Amino acid sequence: MKYNTNAKRLTLPEYGRNIQNMVDYCVTIEDRNERNRCANAIISIMGNMFPHLRDVNDFKHILWDHLAIMADFNLDVDYPYEIVKKENLHQRPPRVPYRENELIYKHYGETLERLINKVALMEEGEEKETLVHLIANQMKKSFLIWNKDSVDNQKILKDLAELSERRIVRRTETFKIADASELLDTSQRNNNNNKKNKKNHSRKGS
Repeated sequence: MKYNTNAKRLTLPEYGRNIQNMVDYCVTIEDRNERNRCANAIISIMGNMFPHLRDVNDFKHILWDHLAIMADFNLDVDYPYEIVKKENLHQRPPRVPYRENELIYKHYGETLERLINKVALMEEGEEKETLVHLIANQMKKSFLIWNKDSVDNQKILKDLAELSERRIVRRTETFKIADASELLDTSQRNNNNNKKNKKNHSRKGS
C-alpha cells in the first residue's frame, strides 16, 4: 500500500495530492498540443475547487502561477499570462521606510499634529478660534491621560505654539481652556455611555 506520508512533499497542499499527480503527469506529455489541453483541464479543476474566489481580481492568473509552481517551472505550455519567475518566489518584500519626521510629542498623537497644521493655515476668524479651543482642550485631555498629574494651561499653549511653528500663539490671560476635572469627567461620562450602549446592544441581540 502506498501512503501519502511516503510521497514527495506537496508544494501547494491546498490543491491536494490528486492535482499534484495531474500536474506531474502533464509535464511528461510529449505532444505540445496535448500538453496544452491537459494544462487547461487542470486549471478548470483547480478553479472549481475554489468557486468563492472567482470574483477575485486576476483569479485565473493566480491559478496559472500556481500551476507553474506545482510543476516546479518545468511545464512547457502556452501560458495565457506572464508567469511568476522562480527566482522571485522567495524574495523578501521591500523594506517599509520609517517616518522621516518623528512626532515631537507622542502623547498628542499624529492626527492632532496634522489637525494643528491645517488649522494654523486657516484665516483668522470665529471658525478658526473655535477649532483652536477644541484642539487645546483635546491636547490637555491627551496630556492628562499620558500624565495623571495636573498640567497648567501655559504648558498646553506653549506646546501648541511649538507644534504650529508659532502660527497659533495664544496667552493664558485671554485664552480659556477647560479645567482638568471637567475634561476627565467628560471622558469618564463618555466611557460610561459607551459601556451602557454595548450592554443594551448585547441584551437586544440575546
